[in-house]
Amino acid sequence: MSDLREKYLTAIAGAEDEAALEALRVQAVGKKGEISLRMRELGKMSPEERQEAGPRLNALKDEINSALAARKAALADAALDERLRGEWLDVTLPGRPRRAGTIHPVSQVTEEVTAIFADMGFAVAEGPQVESDWYNFDALNIPSHHPARAEMDTFYMHRAEGDDRPPHVLRTHTSPVQIRAMQAQGAPIRVIAPGRVYRADYDQTHTPMFHQVEGLAIDRDISMANLKWVLEEFVKAFFEVDHVDLRFRASHFPFTEPSAEVDIRCSWEGGTLKVGEGDDWLEILGSGMVHPKVLEAGHIDPTEWQGFAFGMGIDRIAMLKYGIPDLRAFFDSDLRWLRHYGFAALDVPTLHGGLSR
Repeated sequence: MSDLREKYLTAIAGAEDEAALEALRVQAVGKKGEISLRMRELGKMSPEERQEAGPRLNALKDEINSALAARKAALADAALDERLRGEWLDVTLPGRPRRAGTIHPVSQVTEEVTAIFADMGFAVAEGPQVESDWYNFDALNIPSHHPARAEMDTFYMHRAEGDDRPPHVLRTHTSPVQIRAMQAQGAPIRVIAPGRVYRADYDQTHTPMFHQVEGLAIDRDISMANLKWVLEEFVKAFFEVDHVDLRFRASHFPFTEPSAEVDIRCSWEGGTLKVGEGDDWLEILGSGMVHPKVLEAGHIDPTEWQGFAFGMGIDRIAMLKYGIPDLRAFFDSDLRWLRHYGFAALDVPTLHGGLSR
C-alpha cells in the first residue's frame, strides 16, 4: 500500500486547482477508486489477512482524505490572496462626505401645525383618501348640483358598466375625516385632520394633489369668538410673531353657517411676507360654525351641540412662511430644491423649542 500512498500524496501536493483535486479524489477514494476497490477485496481474504489489511486501508483512506482537504484549503487561501492583491483598496484615503437627508417642507409644516393645535387640545384624526361621495359631499351638505361634484373638478373612481354601487372619489378635502371622527367619538370633540387631497387643477398655485389641514371643535357653548381666538393663537404661533390682526369676511360654504373667509394683516416689503404689520391683507383659510345637517350626518344632535370648523392648505402656508414661490416645485423631487428648503431630520418642531430653523 505504500506505493498507493506515495502516488496519491505526491499527486495531491502537486494539484494546481480544485478541478484536478476533485479528479484525484474520484481516482483514489471514489466509488470505483483504487483504494475503494481494494477495500472491497477484504471480503475475499481470510480473517487473519483481513485483520491486518483492513486497518491499513482505513488509515490510508483517512490520510488521503485529510491531504485532499488540506490541499483544497490551501488552494482557496491562495485564490483569496490573489483576489485581495487584485482588489486592494487603500483604506487610508479620505472618505466621501455623507450628505444627510432633509425633511420636506410639507412634512415639516404638518408637524408644526400638529404641535400648535396639540397644545390647544386638538387630537389628530385620519381617514381614507378614497371616499364614497356620501362622505365627501352628501354628509357635508353639498347638493348634487354643486359645481364641486362635476368631473371637471373631482377625480371619480372608475366603475364597471352596470355597477350600481355608490360612486367613490379621491377626496377633495379632509372634511370627510371630520364626519368619521364625529361618528366614532361623538361630542364633545376637538380634532384636526391633516392629509392629502385631490382636485383637477394645475398651475403655479394649484396641483392635482396637495395637502390640507382642517379643524373641528364641538361642544355645548362654542361660538365664533372661540373660533377667532383659536385662529389668532395659531397664526401667532405658526408665523412666530407676537401680534396678528385677523379679518373675517362673510362667505358661503355648504358645511358651515355662518361662514367666513379669514385674512391676516401683512406687508410685502422687498417681496418678503411680514405678518402682523402693514396695510395689506392676505387670505389664508376658510371657516365657520358647523351646519346642523353636518352635525346630524355625524350622529350629533344639533339642538344640544354646536361647534366651529376651519380648513387651510398646508402647502400654501408653507409657501408663505418659507418664501417658496411655486407650488409645483413641492412635487418635482429636485434634490437641489430639497437641500435648499429642507429641514434637518432631528429638528423636531415644538412650541417651547421653536417651530422652524
